[in-house]
Amino acid sequence: MSRERFSKPLNIRNKQAYFEYDLIEKIVAGLVLTGTEIKSIREGKATLTDGYCYIQNGEGFVTGMNISPYAEGSYLNHEPARARKLLLRKTEIRKLEKNTQEKGLTIVPLRLFISERGIAKLEIAVARGRKLHDKRAHIKERETKRELSRFKS
Repeated sequence: MSRERFSKPLNIRNKQAYFEYDLIEKIVAGLVLTGTEIKSIREGKATLTDGYCYIQNGEGFVTGMNISPYAEGSYLNHEPARARKLLLRKTEIRKLEKNTQEKGLTIVPLRLFISERGIAKLEIAVARGRKLHDKRAHIKERETKRELSRFKS
């Protein structure tokens, strides 16, 4: 039974980030996780909607990412909303730190997935927040594309 529970492909997305931000640059980072955290992620029990990333003392962290406690975990179960360390190269950290010092830029998590090797990865992006009129233009553009695809079919 446990094989069936973990065998489905995993791709947890932060759909809200694609709407709220203009994405500038994407980076894939590893995560430092505990045993019960990876088991919960493989069951698909994680959310990225309130998550954000920051750089502190030359290390990257993601916070606000909620990983539900593992159902079969004992007293060693993890805290759901703790800050988790990102595994990035020094050059990537320096680049992200430089970008976030620029006004209006932030780092947001986009996608949590399991790689071919079975390792949990987090896709993050340097992003600029959209204004209300930008969001409306984005919605209008998306609707026109949808209508055009209906007429072509």
